[in-house]
Amino acid sequence: MGRMSIPLMGFVVLCLWTVVAEGGYMKYKDPKQPLGVRIKDLLKRMTLEEKIGQMTQIERTVATADVLKQNFIGSVLSGGGSVPAPKATAQVWTNMVDGIQKGALSTRLGIPMIYGIDAVHGHNNVYGATIFPHNVGLGVTRDPELVKRIGAATALEVRATGIPYVFAPCIAVCRNPRWGRCYESYSEDYRIVKSMTEIIPGLQGDLPAKSKKGAPYVGGKTKVAACAKHFVGDGGTKNGVDESNTIISSNDLFDIHMPAYYDSLRKGVLLKLERKKDACQPRPNHWLPEEQAQVQGLCHFRLARD
Repeated sequence: MGRMSIPLMGFVVLCLWTVVAEGGYMKYKDPKQPLGVRIKDLLKRMTLEEKIGQMTQIERTVATADVLKQNFIGSVLSGGGSVPAPKATAQVWTNMVDGIQKGALSTRLGIPMIYGIDAVHGHNNVYGATIFPHNVGLGVTRDPELVKRIGAATALEVRATGIPYVFAPCIAVCRNPRWGRCYESYSEDYRIVKSMTEIIPGLQGDLPAKSKKGAPYVGGKTKVAACAKHFVGDGGTKNGVDESNTIISSNDLFDIHMPAYYDSLRKGVLLKLERKKDACQPRPNHWLPEEQAQVQGLCHFRLARD
């Protein structure tokens, strides 16, 4: 058996060292790398199963560390009334969230899960939290600064339970009092609803002075990611039927139901809860391309539903 030459041996060693080095260093975990570079690096490493899992949000009642580890789940939520235990303390909440998070971090790529919760008038799922009036009550105050302070107080209490984002605010413009959730709307007047989006910088923090208008932003450990919800036109459904179709002209859709969404995005809202694409008529493919883009493309992160 012939001997390997010294140059060839050196080349082999170099190749092995490169493989080991690349296996140990992952760009997506390096905070010094540009965000786009980190995202691209992570995506090219992900399998189809991991991508599907990351786009899935499950309810707390079925979420365990093992479930997240085995299915690569990207998000967990607590809907209205979903709690880890009756009269659960903040410590019980944080222990639950941390336990689920350990499952996510133990996966091959170690992608953290995002936990979200309904906090529409304070941290209303949590025993002992500060409860504020529903949106219909806040709307009659006509006081955006008060609503901003309520947002800041809510964010602080949510973060105290280990949760980083909330399903709030609801910026529906309730146009039919038969809708059983009209109390979630600040007003039937879109101008009032638009002014109440000031709760967003309360929840997320004020955009830095030099920040690009509309850039997504969360201002530290006492703030949360907000979610402008539910979908454009949700307060104007036919006969007030919940989550039904909104039959409306394009002009009314954009003039009445869209302004609060525009304002929310300008204030850096990170999330927009969407519903099935036939929620409004005429359907998007009947609109001009720029109108369709306005409805479908105005968010940085979408939480798809139905």
